Amino acid sequence: MAVEKLTEVKEIIFSEDPYGMNWLREDFPYAKAKAPAGLSCQVSHAREGDCIHTEALFTNNSKKPVFTHAGSISLSFPLEDRYDSSQICMRYRCHTHIFCGENVSYILALRMGGEAPHLGMALTEGSLSSYSIQRNTDKESNDRGCFWLHPSAMQLAPGETKRLCWIVFPHKGREDFYRQLGHFNWHVQVESDRYVLFPGETAHIRITPSFEAKRISINGREVLQKNGQYLAEYPASKPGEQTLRICANGIRTTCRLLVQEAPGKLAAARCRFLARRQQYHGNIQELEGAYLAYDNEEDLPVYRPANDYNGGRERIGMGLLMSAYLQGYGNGDKDEAELEKSLQEYVQFVIRELADTKSGQVFNDIGRDNSYARLYNPPWYATFFTELYRQYRRKEYLETAYRILLCFYKEGGDTFYPICLPILMIDQALGEAAMEAERADLRQWFQKHADWLAKTGRDYPASEVNYEQAIVAPAADILLQAYLLTKEAPYLQAAEKQLQLLALFHGTQPDYRLYGTAIRHWDGFWFGKRALYGDTFPHYWSALTGNVFHLYAKATGDMSYEKRAEDCLRGVLPLIFPDGRASCAYLFPHSVNGTLGAYYDPYANDQDWGLYFYLRHKGLSMAKPMRNNVPPSSATMQKLHSSPYKS
Repeated sequence: MAVEKLTEVKEIIFSEDPYGMNWLREDFPYAKAKAPAGLSCQVSHAREGDCIHTEALFTNNSKKPVFTHAGSISLSFPLEDRYDSSQICMRYRCHTHIFCGENVSYILALRMGGEAPHLGMALTEGSLSSYSIQRNTDKESNDRGCFWLHPSAMQLAPGETKRLCWIVFPHKGREDFYRQLGHFNWHVQVESDRYVLFPGETAHIRITPSFEAKRISINGREVLQKNGQYLAEYPASKPGEQTLRICANGIRTTCRLLVQEAPGKLAAARCRFLARRQQYHGNIQELEGAYLAYDNEEDLPVYRPANDYNGGRERIGMGLLMSAYLQGYGNGDKDEAELEKSLQEYVQFVIRELADTKSGQVFNDIGRDNSYARLYNPPWYATFFTELYRQYRRKEYLETAYRILLCFYKEGGDTFYPICLPILMIDQALGEAAMEAERADLRQWFQKHADWLAKTGRDYPASEVNYEQAIVAPAADILLQAYLLTKEAPYLQAAEKQLQLLALFHGTQPDYRLYGTAIRHWDGFWFGKRALYGDTFPHYWSALTGNVFHLYAKATGDMSYEKRAEDCLRGVLPLIFPDGRASCAYLFPHSVNGTLGAYYDPYANDQDWGLYFYLRHKGLSMAKPMRNNVPPSSATMQKLHSSPYKS
């Protein structure tokens, strides 16, 4: 095949693409280099059929040595990872999964509609350690920006030149992409059967070099070949991040694992922190009993009228976690009375400020303020009151949940994509409570909603973001719940179409922050203290896909999806820390628009949804009798209220 030398590359269009998609965005150059003083960079390209070979030569032109560090050299890789209408996204936009794993680095880009050909990039010489983002913030949440790849630290003597090369190629999908990587002469595939472990578990690591390796090691210890495979075990002990440094014949790469505290112990620490540090007790009557966001730097609760920092909305996730924990573990917790008191105070706050138990209306903030009406809110509060019913078996809680969902649907909820609509949970609860008329009523609404989602298919209306994982996940979730409720096959078939798109958002790189994690890149701005746009790996709403995978396994019996659900739900647990603190998001890139990233945002703000989902998924929030299924008496509450909190 003829090789064509190129001075620049302005478009990458694969010959067999029926849509003629240009994978390169037009507002950033491809493979532009930035280097520190003393280094020059010469970039050249060659086209061979649909493949693009790119070479960058870095030369030290000074009279002194030049030492670089991660981030001091950058090469642009501008892909069409941005959100327009769903119709445009399906054909002309892509999800970009990046792995900067030293010598083994790659980009897996998948067309958002899932149709091949897709784009792959593999490093063929050199080493990458991280990437940064440059983005137009005027586009807010709808543009992920341009990627800048950072070569690993180098030491160049005067006059010395070092080279970094990659190849861009088409592929048919994830499986074909990894198969093609195996054809490159220095690729080392690293896989673990789990990336987030609990103490006592063991990760099984498989290392597959594309060449005949004389020696493979992990952190300096040789890995022996067994039955033609290089297999290693990593037993989890105390919590913490573990970086496995892998070397095969001098080719270096990494695999990152996290040992997380056991779920029950983690939830206990978190709930105590909520009760002792994040619940408001002060002079502001409207906030009394509220669970608020928390600033881990200042050690103070946070309230602002701004939507994502107020006293309502997603903050209900803290109440859900507290209820789920008390249902699953409360009878054995030495601090049960303290946590029970905290939950009851929060319930009173919600009823007073955020939810009208008679009308079913849910408000956006304290003071029953609904000046910003938002359809995401009601299903969350219906879930909360349903959990309270499961915990206490008090019918008024279930009646409130029912009224909230009726109000939601009467306000247009049947054409909305809500997060965490509790179809099966409330249906089961209504059956247990012998509320058959209400159950039939909601079933009609649920089916009407599912029918609309099935009919709409992939033509998603824009929401708070034009197109995102938390639009596709609710569609799949509701359709699967409708199928499990009715056993009507069209719901399952419609859900499977959503599932195909949903899986494209999730990474498979050997890093606990990336594996099974959905692409999200705006949450740090809207919910964090640093207010920085950029990839949030992980973010707690990534767990929505885990919920969907679990439902699909339940609907079909395909237990491979149960494993994927487990991986996805574990993947958000790094946001909860063993001491009970938490973070709303991890800002993954090296930098975003010049501001350093690679940090957990100081604000704890809504991430408790992830731990709640995990407890629910594992069946740890099954209702258990507590004090004869009634909350503490008013006398007990008064006694508890007089007990000081301990920090």
